[in-house]
Amino acid sequence: MTLLAVSPFAQAFANPLSTDAVPLWPAEPPGGGGPQTDQQSDPHGPISHVAIPTLHMVRPVKPNGTAVLIAPGGGYRFIAAKHEGEAAAKWLAERGITAFVLTYRLPGEGWTAGPLAPLQDAQRALRLIRSQAASLGLNETKIGCMGFSAGGHLMGMLSTRFDDTTYQPVDATDRLSARPDFSALVYPVITLKPPYDHTWTRMKMVGSKPTPDAVAEWSVEMQVRANDPPFLLVHAKDDPVAKFANSLLMQAACEKAGVPVELITLETGGHGFGMGQTQKDPVVWTSGLEDWLHRRQLL
Repeated sequence: MTLLAVSPFAQAFANPLSTDAVPLWPAEPPGGGGPQTDQQSDPHGPISHVAIPTLHMVRPVKPNGTAVLIAPGGGYRFIAAKHEGEAAAKWLAERGITAFVLTYRLPGEGWTAGPLAPLQDAQRALRLIRSQAASLGLNETKIGCMGFSAGGHLMGMLSTRFDDTTYQPVDATDRLSARPDFSALVYPVITLKPPYDHTWTRMKMVGSKPTPDAVAEWSVEMQVRANDPPFLLVHAKDDPVAKFANSLLMQAACEKAGVPVELITLETGGHGFGMGQTQKDPVVWTSGLEDWLHRRQLL
């Protein structure tokens, strides 16, 4: 296969003044398929029917060289773009971090790649950011990721399966590493195993009657290896959707593999608190994230 050198979309992505979302792929995504109707969203932000996966860059006034790829959640049924994506990007950009919000394909929307589709997009997105590091003034050793709920599952998969060959290279960008340099997972779905298998993430990724092999393949804690990036986990004990045990399982897997991991435990907060601004009482946790970023010299 002949790899394309520099495609037009990569040139657009490299423009620091651009506020447009940039397609991840120069043509159709790997394998084809996908939704038959236009992308849908409502004023509150949830997105579905993602025919063209994209990256939206939020560039700070004074970039410090650190970059973060953000995956909002939504149970792989939709993408909570505003509540988790834009809010996180704004918080990061205010602190000098260049943020990239990922609109990824949803596995239940007719993609031939099925559950691989969002992981393909995540790998491609990280490589695309890395390919433009020089033009954007980014430090190639400080490109990390952040995910919420199902987006935490996706970024967990990216952080543990970054070197899996999930698609055939389409251009020079795909020669680059897809390994994040650090990973923050906020109320993530980690395991698809019982008794924690009553989530939309599990249903959309492996169905209602999966094989044990499929469950293991898509359970993040089963994929942890010694060369994975350091993790920050954030979870509330009263989470009714992604049970707190998800982060405990991930913490144990990291410790067993010798991967640096820290867990911010909240006594209350439930699920879906994003960066802490909820319709009810605020959930105070981002000071812990800021401290972690400082200690890792990312701020």
